[in-house]
Amino acid sequence: MAPISLTVNGASRTAETGTTGTDLFGDDRRVVATRVNGELRDLYREVADGDEVEAVLIDEPDGLDILRHSAAHVMAQAVQAEFPGTKLGIGPAIENGFYFDFQTAEPFTPEDLKAIEKRMKKIIKGGQRFERHVYESAEEAEKALAEEPFKLELVQDKGNVDPDSDEAAEVGSGDLTHYDNINPRTGEVEWFDLCRGPHVPTTKYIPAFTLTRSSAAYWRGDQSKAGLQRIYGTAFESKEALEAYQTMVEEAEKRDHRRLGNELDLFSFPDELGSGLAVFHPKGGIIRKEMEDY
Repeated sequence: MAPISLTVNGASRTAETGTTGTDLFGDDRRVVATRVNGELRDLYREVADGDEVEAVLIDEPDGLDILRHSAAHVMAQAVQAEFPGTKLGIGPAIENGFYFDFQTAEPFTPEDLKAIEKRMKKIIKGGQRFERHVYESAEEAEKALAEEPFKLELVQDKGNVDPDSDEAAEVGSGDLTHYDNINPRTGEVEWFDLCRGPHVPTTKYIPAFTLTRSSAAYWRGDQSKAGLQRIYGTAFESKEALEAYQTMVEEAEKRDHRRLGNELDLFSFPDELGSGLAVFHPKGGIIRKEMEDY
């Protein structure tokens, strides 16, 4: 193999043709992806002569986004396993977590979320590989996604999707790609989804996650479009980091102004007036007057 020259984490290095991010950083389990010439890529993709390559760590912002987007894929796989016939929307990473939208026959219940979490843990334990593939044409993608109407719409809309939108996680700029979840023992495709990526190398790189809640949503945030069910969750680089986040959320809820306003009989938000209009009670009126006078 011919030698190639790289810049790896700021230092010059010689490697061989065919070298991948796994070859460069595979011994460090904190590394979940690479940043090649500024572009985020899966670890197993090859680098080329002259590339500037950086390791993306699981606990840095980009690494957490990749971790959470990968967890969203595992959640979607679990949902379709638990609820056959469910149609897929989008599943991006968001601040402090991720979500995925689904078209289902019935809204998700708390018991459903527990069953989905249990299935996710089984998938993660199985160590499925995230494997990237490029569709040769939109027609090939449409054929593969014939049973997924929302994905079909995104394929047909590629090139017109806002690069800063949640939809861009599925069909961003560049190649039209999908990710297969590969069973490491049999080599069979367990599940796949339209996605821009990148992802963590395997599901075992998801050390700590939880599903937090479900809610109603609309396809692409448009009330005139199909109604969907959205499941929110989060994932962190360690169980300790997840527990710290959960503690922070619990402490914030204790100090939530709506909760305190009700418990201390200060103010309320009557439904008939609108959720954003506070009605002050006598005690709350006194506090408000004192603040205004001050």
